[in-house]
Amino acid sequence: MDAQKENILLKKSFIFAVRIVNLYKYLSSNKKEFILSKQLLRCGTSIGANIHEAQDAQSKLDFISKLSISLKEAKECKYWIELLKETDYLTKQEANSILSDLIELIKLLTAIIKKSKNCD
Repeated sequence: MDAQKENILLKKSFIFAVRIVNLYKYLSSNKKEFILSKQLLRCGTSIGANIHEAQDAQSKLDFISKLSISLKEAKECKYWIELLKETDYLTKQEANSILSDLIELIKLLTAIIKKSKNCD
């Protein structure tokens, strides 16, 4: 457990998932939006779940695969947030706040995947 606490990617992805769950609750209760927010909930929480799975990967290729799935989910999440912003379910400020955390995750995932692919 101590190693996981020190893993910045695990920590940031969990904090992001909490923000996504709270955003889903806000969108469904206050904005009465259920379809887009459910898509966002699914992909936004999947990022961290796949990062956690990668920690117990059976091989380097499995590790890269799990992180690549996380990256794909993060990019999908970005799409839903931008769509929610453009359709006025989220203000620009609300969207940008969560997007900045998401972009940080995307950069971390991209860097780790590239480094893992180049290490032999």
